[in-house]
Amino acid sequence: MDFINFDLEKMDVFQVAELLTYHDRCYWQNNAPEISDARYDQIVEKLRELAPEHPLLTRINTPQVASGGKVHHSKAMLSLDKAYSLDALLQWAQKYARTPDELLLVEPKYDGISADFDGTVLSTRGDGSTGEDISGKLPLIELESPGYRGRVDRPVRGEIVIRDDDFKNIYSRIRKKDGGTYKNSRNAVAGIMTLKDIYPMQIQGAKLTLVDYSLISKSVPLDKLAGQWEDLKLAFAGLPYPMDGIVLKFADAAFRESLGTTAHHPRGEIAYKFTNVSCQTTLVNVQWSFGKNFLTPVAELEPVELSGITIKRASLHNIQNILDMDLQIGDTVTVERAGDVIPFISASEPGLIRTSPLITHCPECGEELVRSGPELCCPNKECPGSSLQLLCAAIRNLGIERLGEPTVKKLMAQYNIRHLRELFDLRQEDLRRLEGFAEKSAANLYREIQKAREVDDYQLLAALNIPGIGPNIAKLILEKFPVEKLLEATVEALADIPGIGPERAGAVVDMLQEKKEEFSELLNAVTIRKHEAVPDAPGICFTGKMPEKRSFYEKLAREHGYIPVDSVTSALALLVAADVNDNSSKLKNARKLGIKILPLDEFLESLAGNEKTANPPPDNGEFADLPLFS
Repeated sequence: MDFINFDLEKMDVFQVAELLTYHDRCYWQNNAPEISDARYDQIVEKLRELAPEHPLLTRINTPQVASGGKVHHSKAMLSLDKAYSLDALLQWAQKYARTPDELLLVEPKYDGISADFDGTVLSTRGDGSTGEDISGKLPLIELESPGYRGRVDRPVRGEIVIRDDDFKNIYSRIRKKDGGTYKNSRNAVAGIMTLKDIYPMQIQGAKLTLVDYSLISKSVPLDKLAGQWEDLKLAFAGLPYPMDGIVLKFADAAFRESLGTTAHHPRGEIAYKFTNVSCQTTLVNVQWSFGKNFLTPVAELEPVELSGITIKRASLHNIQNILDMDLQIGDTVTVERAGDVIPFISASEPGLIRTSPLITHCPECGEELVRSGPELCCPNKECPGSSLQLLCAAIRNLGIERLGEPTVKKLMAQYNIRHLRELFDLRQEDLRRLEGFAEKSAANLYREIQKAREVDDYQLLAALNIPGIGPNIAKLILEKFPVEKLLEATVEALADIPGIGPERAGAVVDMLQEKKEEFSELLNAVTIRKHEAVPDAPGICFTGKMPEKRSFYEKLAREHGYIPVDSVTSALALLVAADVNDNSSKLKNARKLGIKILPLDEFLESLAGNEKTANPPPDNGEFADLPLFS
């Protein structure tokens, strides 16, 4: 295959997947992209067009680094969900906000490499749960944290970047191994991370910066966000860091955490991407494709050029989105895209001739479709379309990467495979009989299936395809209920787990009972690795005007094992007050709930016996001319 001069229109799904794998390796592992970003986007969009559920489209790619070993994160480092317009941000915030003036934090989205320093080891985000040890790069890195700039000497999460001024003043003279210079700061950071020996960089004066995510943060009430949005973007544009967007999160940390996460991102925060272009075209048809639990509408468009790519299809998300937009075939639609996301329709205007795109019966089995919230579902438990997607999703959760959708479809047709348990009964000669399989490919797939018999408990629970229960939520459940006791769990007990709630708890109990036989057979077919629960840290809250910035005391609390939060709830361990005799709402709530209250000086004295000190860091006045930030 020609990996540079290729014609996507002549390729099938397997060739496009091979092409994407090659260029992912060039970019993420070799740090040497061979095609432009726009050309890479064309490959992604073609694969999404041919196979919307292909695992390559959801795989988390991370930069290749010279690693000192694996590091397990005590708290997951997830990606962020993305929005590309102010309207999308407001819809996200209004979906979760408790009041119209819910307080939001607005922060830069840095364009570098996410990193965590736990006080001893510096590590990358990795897959979110496990990262790579890059502590060997610490001699090159300067930390910028609220009120502090210096060596990395305190726990922090942030982004490793090269400041714009450092790239201009330093990297113009720094040479790579091949004698060339770095084209941009993002490539320079990624390139340096792959070096096993950083001495050549040290003697040339190379410098990286770890920017604390909390360094720059603006508090904005939700009902004021739209009015301040343009000023915020203008202020962020003047910062000396490479950025590709803006992060919004709920300011109340306890509330933010209570919203939980998906497998990919926390629900309590979102990223706005700067780049956003649009164009208009005509909606010519709507196709309905199967997901795990519902049918997804995909728009077929009159081909149109957008960011150098010919757009023919766009996501319509769900049936409710079609109804809300009053979208019909023949309408003129506005299409947007940014980065490597699938194009989506953001607006529409009625066409002269309009035809409804809605369907009433399943395109696979003919069953009458039903609504479930915003989704359209097939109620037939034996529907071949939904059965295929459910089985493929379960297989992905077990990590059997060689077993893709085309092969699963063959197994279903030839051996009537419907459940994970039945996969483990397959023999190597069964696989060899499949169309397109030779001795070696059958042997490789058989070994991978057998390897999956040893599985983490949360992978197994996620593989049951219970709506809303991915790997992260599965971990929360299994911290309270071991896998062998899951069938005994009650709705009330599950609902008490943070991030679960009564509705999701009810779904878990109902589905476990429905899949009781399948679950028991699966347990007998595999060996379980148990997920170790991480003990919860005590919550701490501060109230009143204090000598130093609130961020200083919160940082100090984190260093001594507390989790700072912004509100007083029954789960709080300690409220620290500037004046314990004040009648602030936090103090009133704490007294009512019987939460321990300490004056600030006593709190600081209680830490005095530890090696950490309570001396405030030196003042960093670099951002004093940016009054927007607090």
